[in-house]
Amino acid sequence: MLRKIALLAGSAALAGGVYRWLWPGLGGPLREPETPLASRVMPSPNYGARRGGKRPDMILLHYTGMGTAEAAARWLANPEAKVSTHYLVEEDGTIVQMVSEWHRAWHAGASYWAGERDINSVSIGIEIHNHGHEAPDGLPPYPRAQMEAVVALCRDIAARWSVPPERVLGHSDVAPGRKVDPGEHFDWQSLAREGVCVWVPPVPLGDDTGIGAGAESADVEVLKAKLARVGYGVTPGARFDEHTASVVAAFQRRFRPEGVHGRADTSTLETLDRLIAALDGRQIS
Repeated sequence: MLRKIALLAGSAALAGGVYRWLWPGLGGPLREPETPLASRVMPSPNYGARRGGKRPDMILLHYTGMGTAEAAARWLANPEAKVSTHYLVEEDGTIVQMVSEWHRAWHAGASYWAGERDINSVSIGIEIHNHGHEAPDGLPPYPRAQMEAVVALCRDIAARWSVPPERVLGHSDVAPGRKVDPGEHFDWQSLAREGVCVWVPPVPLGDDTGIGAGAESADVEVLKAKLARVGYGVTPGARFDEHTASVVAAFQRRFRPEGVHGRADTSTLETLDRLIAALDGRQIS
């Protein structure tokens, strides 16, 4: 299956150059998929123009948090919902396109990453059908066929829009404390193996409690500076406030999912150092 998906993605990447020359002329409702990886379209009216002449240089991953993919698609296509996505990936790996990549879908909400606050204008959103953390048994795993489809779609989009690996993110990364998707069970490592995103092996959990809400020290300032280096939005100062705890939890959910508690323990700090080394192109020890 992966080989077939890879061939389709390669064809889409070759077409990318043509798409770029047509910007911004591809207006109007979506009539056919913009990638051969998508099997059909279900157009959503919930979109607008990307603001300030911005083009997508980010991929943002979500889970639907709904009972069925069909219900999620209907909601994302409902004008009263005022939300949308560019793509919906069903559990069996079926990909449905809902908004043209040239348009600004409404999927990120209030968010921030690396100085950018209008995430919708710079991103392509992918909703992955999953019941989410509110499911009776907690966050379900992502099926293999679905993950393969997500990897292929991300690789295809990244190739056509030159999205760097460090700009393939989860909703929880850009909206810590407000969003928790795609969650701890999402297989970021499978995307990293294809060069799609940044991932580092997490440092194993220890028995220390680390620093948390209420602490105030130079170490907190250093922690915030490192989180900001990655791209997270942090509050100024040396105090470990509630927002800092939310950002630390978002980092853990993405890069150290074995323990998501919002306290900066040794494992979290050392995993953060590994990530920064990877971003800087240094060897990870």
